[in-house]
Amino acid sequence: MKLKHSAVAGSYESSDVYVVIEPAESGLNIDIESSVMSQYGKQIRTTVESVLMRLGIEQANVIVNDKGALDCTIKARVETAVLRACEVKKDIAWGETIL
Repeated sequence: MKLKHSAVAGSYESSDVYVVIEPAESGLNIDIESSVMSQYGKQIRTTVESVLMRLGIEQANVIVNDKGALDCTIKARVETAVLRACEVKKDIAWGETIL
């Protein structure tokens, strides 16, 4: 998948995560801010990277502002932001490999 423009997903509410993704010239740049960074920062990064890898995103700038979201919420928000940025609008296989 190729990012066509920037997109967002999520909110700043408690137990949610706000994700911004935009095309990049090269590589993945993931910037994470979290109220639980010291306890779960490594897991948050791993979760974000795994979703991006599953969707075939190799070049992106990603900003993650976490407010204590569960892993499943982080996955859903990153996936939604990617699909919005790629302009995928139908036949979405949520949680699966998307071609």
